[in-house]
Amino acid sequence: MDAPGRRTPRCSRSTGRPARRITRAVQYAGRLLCWSLAAGMATAAIQLLFAPRADWWAFCWPLPWYLTCLSALAWAVLRAREKGSQGPPDEEPLPDPWDRAA
Repeated sequence: MDAPGRRTPRCSRSTGRPARRITRAVQYAGRLLCWSLAAGMATAAIQLLFAPRADWWAFCWPLPWYLTCLSALAWAVLRAREKGSQGPPDEEPLPDPWDRAA
């Protein structure tokens, strides 16, 4: 039992499956952002160092950069939604008589 005047902590409204689902989506979007950025840097290095002349290369080498922009936007939206679903932090409990006496 709790002491009189002491408030019990409440569960946040984002407990359960939806919170884990949005967290997992944020993680996947972050991973996609990192990997697409790495692929974009690798293709830019290949373009700079080797200057491939294949017809398909002119189409393919900027694709990771487009994916980086899209995944950064997706990650930002999902992260904001994740932060918004957490709710405000719990308030400090009121001091009980023993804390005031000390």
